[in-house]
Amino acid sequence: MGPRRRIRKPEAPRRRAASPAPAPPRPGPPLGASRPLARRRYRVLKEIRTLQKSTHLLLRKSPFSRLAAEAFLVHLFEDAYLLSLHAGRVTLFPKDVQLARRIRGIQEGLG
Repeated sequence: MGPRRRIRKPEAPRRRAASPAPAPPRPGPPLGASRPLARRRYRVLKEIRTLQKSTHLLLRKSPFSRLAAEAFLVHLFEDAYLLSLHAGRVTLFPKDVQLARRIRGIQEGLG
């Protein structure tokens, strides 16, 4: 004979403990506390107006150009690597980069 199974009695559903009473609401800031916020908002708006009137660059040229060049090269190498995979190779050859630039055209390939 196989092992005997125990038959369990159905358990009564357990009740959750009553949740504690909600905390009383905190008092808001005093009436005069909104003054520094208005002053800060005025200062920010004034800075926006002066920056809109000026013509100087907010980002430096050289780091921004390096970032743009890096993005261009990464995208070019991604396209060239897809072309090498299409040719059944894993190695990236210069002809893949040249073909990627030719497919892109003058606008995307930069000449």
